[in-house]
Amino acid sequence: MNGTLVLLVVIAAIAVTSLAKRRDLQVPLVLVAFGSAASFIPGMPRIELAPEVILGVVLPPLLYSAALDFSLASLRRNIAPILRLGVGLVLVTAFVVGFFSNWLVPELTLGAALVLGAVVSPTDAVSAVSVGRKLGLPKRVLAILTGEGLLNDATALTLFTVGVAAVAGTRVVVESPVLFFFYEVGGGIVVGVVMATIVRVVRARMYDSPLETVLGLVLPFAAYLAAEEIHSSGVLAVVVAGFVMGHHATNVSIPTRIQERSLWATLDLLLEMFVFAYMGLQLKFVIDDVADDGLPVHHVFAYGFAVLVVVILVRPLWVFLNWGGARMRFDPRRRSAARAGLNWRQKLVVSWAGMRGVVTLAAAGGVPVLTAAGDPFPGRGVIQAIAFVVAVGTLVIQGSTIPMMIRRLDVADPAELERAHKQTVLARRIAADAADRALAEVAAHPPASADPDQFVRVLNRVRVSIRAQAQVEAAEGDVDGSTIVINRASAQFDTVRRQVLQAQRSALIAARDDGLLDDEVLRTELESRDIEEAAAEQRVRRRWG
Repeated sequence: MNGTLVLLVVIAAIAVTSLAKRRDLQVPLVLVAFGSAASFIPGMPRIELAPEVILGVVLPPLLYSAALDFSLASLRRNIAPILRLGVGLVLVTAFVVGFFSNWLVPELTLGAALVLGAVVSPTDAVSAVSVGRKLGLPKRVLAILTGEGLLNDATALTLFTVGVAAVAGTRVVVESPVLFFFYEVGGGIVVGVVMATIVRVVRARMYDSPLETVLGLVLPFAAYLAAEEIHSSGVLAVVVAGFVMGHHATNVSIPTRIQERSLWATLDLLLEMFVFAYMGLQLKFVIDDVADDGLPVHHVFAYGFAVLVVVILVRPLWVFLNWGGARMRFDPRRRSAARAGLNWRQKLVVSWAGMRGVVTLAAAGGVPVLTAAGDPFPGRGVIQAIAFVVAVGTLVIQGSTIPMMIRRLDVADPAELERAHKQTVLARRIAADAADRALAEVAAHPPASADPDQFVRVLNRVRVSIRAQAQVEAAEGDVDGSTIVINRASAQFDTVRRQVLQAQRSALIAARDDGLLDDEVLRTELESRDIEEAAAEQRVRRRWG
């Protein structure tokens, strides 16, 4: 692997991403398109990362970051659809693709075809969730897609390991495929809980935010490697560790939370840009590999498009038949289940959010060259070519059309919007009541050494500060309840507020340049305003999301 070339790809991906965002284009599609075109540049060297690097370096932070932000309450509420998609659909897709590929592709034995099915079965929810947040998908739909993306990688990679071991004749820890599957799942869960608990105990005794942040950064890699060391699911260990750390994030110091939020957002963006650019850069070299194996390129890619069609069709069939069947089986509670479930428009969006990603390419690259007997692994080149076609094809076909689908379909959930508004009002009332009780208690028991008049002035200053914050929150939400009006009013509020903060910042910098303010004072004042602006942006982002 050429490190310099990787850095150049990252820099180019940053430039392309900036251009795509400026023109409001889908970043993943643009990166894949640019990467595919760049792969045909004469003399372009091949960037090929070992599967261990992708699965052990690129994937853990992406999964961990998503798990940190995923609510355990949302997981419990949506556990049934998440399991149906993250486990059931992965198994169904793997076996349907396996049997279809065995019938269609002469180079694949049944075992190799099932390996291909495991390779193309996991979805990558990154692009779907990002588009969904931007276009206002209901939170429950986003929760289901995120939970599926966290779980299906572990299911697919476990199935892949079992399939490769069966075809290659290599040994696994547990000979029975079913028992080995449960061993991988159970081992991954245990390792994730243990590693997260260790980090929590250590952090509770630390009083240095940068060190706490570094320890949190190391956790996903440590959890993955520890689980893989005992031949259990490293992916599941990372996800479980993220769940545990995210659930207990409120116990972490405020500076650490702020640092980690910025760290993971930046790292996610960097890795996602690289992943999609890397996918596109493989196009020419996948074609060359097929030709070098002596296979007809057009035949292999035709197989790939046929498998792509099957992969795309299986998901909506499973979503509509499975959810519909479940509701009919519980007939006595049909009405409550219908109210709690997704409507057909939301199901259609979920069924179309089946884009594949880097896990598919990494698993395809992890197919061994030789079996334990020294024979070539059957159809390895075909598996890699079909996996590339499916990954890029789903990204292009489904990724390019899902924004239009979300816009055309009325997927908003009025009940969810109303509940979110009520929850926000409740949270503010709880905070206001707690503030009043705390102030009353402090006023009733003033410190013995405090000057009475000065103490009263301090209480009044605190009371004014709290009321000012409440007035700011009320001003941000002082609209008529319409989603469009809320978004427009919050955008106007944010614009005016930014103008005021920018004017303050410019005046402070000008005073520093004129020699009226010291640099140290300037930095302190700017930092407080940065925190204020970040808080305002976060509230607006939550409302848009």
